[in-house]
Amino acid sequence: MVVKIEVNNKVIKARRGETIMSALESVGIKIPSICAMKDFTPTGACRMCVVEIEGRQGLVPSCSQPVNEWMKIKTHSPRVIKARKTIVELLLSNHPDDCLYCERNVNCELQTLAEELNVRERRIMGKKNKYKLDHSSPSIVRDPSKCILCGRCVRVCDERLSVFAIDFVNRGNRTIIGTACNKDLNFSSCINCGQCIMVCPTGALVEKDSIAEVEDALHNKEKTVVIQYAPSVSVTLAETFGVKPGRDISGLINAALRKIGFDKIFDTSFAADLVVMEMSHELMTRKKQKGKLPLISSCCPAWVKYAEQSYPELLPALSTCKSPQQMLGAILKTWYPQVSGTDPGNIFSVAVAPCTAKKFEAQREEMTKKGLSDIDAVITTRELAKLIKLYGIDMNQIEAEEADEPYGTRSSSGKIFGSAGGMTEAVMRTLPYIAGGREPDRIKYPELRGIKGKKEASLKTGKTTYRFAVISGLENAAPLLEAIRAGNCEYDFVEIMACAGGCINGGGQPVGAEENAVRARMKALYGIDESEIIRLAHKNPVINELYRDFLGEPLGEKSISVLHTNYSERKVML
Repeated sequence: MVVKIEVNNKVIKARRGETIMSALESVGIKIPSICAMKDFTPTGACRMCVVEIEGRQGLVPSCSQPVNEWMKIKTHSPRVIKARKTIVELLLSNHPDDCLYCERNVNCELQTLAEELNVRERRIMGKKNKYKLDHSSPSIVRDPSKCILCGRCVRVCDERLSVFAIDFVNRGNRTIIGTACNKDLNFSSCINCGQCIMVCPTGALVEKDSIAEVEDALHNKEKTVVIQYAPSVSVTLAETFGVKPGRDISGLINAALRKIGFDKIFDTSFAADLVVMEMSHELMTRKKQKGKLPLISSCCPAWVKYAEQSYPELLPALSTCKSPQQMLGAILKTWYPQVSGTDPGNIFSVAVAPCTAKKFEAQREEMTKKGLSDIDAVITTRELAKLIKLYGIDMNQIEAEEADEPYGTRSSSGKIFGSAGGMTEAVMRTLPYIAGGREPDRIKYPELRGIKGKKEASLKTGKTTYRFAVISGLENAAPLLEAIRAGNCEYDFVEIMACAGGCINGGGQPVGAEENAVRARMKALYGIDESEIIRLAHKNPVINELYRDFLGEPLGEKSISVLHTNYSERKVML
């Protein structure tokens, strides 16, 4: 039902029951907020969104107050602006004065609010927060002194990821956000997904920086520094340079990385094709031999860690395939040195990932053999942008270049891995060839596309029918995981991505992206797929050469030794 309300002496229409904030935003009136998040139940905790309502003695939080017919609202009265300004001043009173050195400088919501409200002097003096930095995680750095207690990280971790790694600790003015018993993050159930970073309004949560490590390698003449970048990076990096979301800049990334000084630039999408080959064989083998089904994907390191600590009994169902990042890293430390004449000990392998959990994955014990790690350093999309700026490269003035061979050739099946459902679609394209030596009847599976929490599809090849499910966002995983645990699952293959939408919305992507930006990234990946010549992983000629010259056959002895791993139960200490 539509009702009329009066806002700043003008009548507007609103839906009965919607919040004041929602009604105002629909007519282009921006109301500031720190704690509010789209699709989350409002808490009204920060009070930044207060408005003045005729007949009410106190100011009212617009994020949680529903509209009533002929309600008279003032959104920017002197009283309202004074209240908002005071809130910001109180937050700044004990906030560290290190904006110039902060990771979120010029991209900080508190800084933006101070500017918008014209806070230009310190009228309120408070005792500065002094807490130790938490560097314990391989992926995330916590700085509690910059936390403004908005609670957004807590809600995302609890309600979106079902991980419950952090919460409010202590009471009153001693309240902070921390782990159980306020121990370091590595003691907690944190899965390193980085979604807390994506919603943090300040620099209280940031990724662990690996740029210095990469720079050291670049300036070490004894090192051959190779770099790979994940499928989704090319359609998100441009956003950090002010370009509209969804533009594919693979060629410009190749050119920029060469100017920085990397010896070889490869495309992780190549290894995604490799994953398709191995995982398709794994699925077919388990189906034929009545092995552990459903086969559950293992390419998302945040999901894998979640399974290790929350569903250890399901670990035998996980694919033993390494992720594309780790597969290419393993090839670069085994076969590539043989064909390039390089000492594997002198190869420094860097991966650009859309995900902070990839930093955790790279340092896993399972990803090291004979003292050599598959990947030596991981940088996020955000870190790559900083590295490009550090070297003074103007992305608008360089010419596109190709990635290096042999691992720059990929099918578009590998490229769509960046979107939730892309891995499953890629497997469904190749499975008919693996199972019966014929090409697929269909290439496109629209039912597996989009950011919906759960998607389904089926494929009949010969007399065998395969049933697939895609879970996007861990909050949607519990019902299916419980069904698998109880032995009531109808699917043969389940893809699980911790982040809603998949890697295009990973914790290492540009901060502050709206849902329409995520959709634009996804659309760009499928646009690339439509325009490519090689759209099937098993049609990638370099993949076939790699099997012929080195790996032998999928799931063969050499493939298992280099490309596969196993996971075991992980005890959460707190």
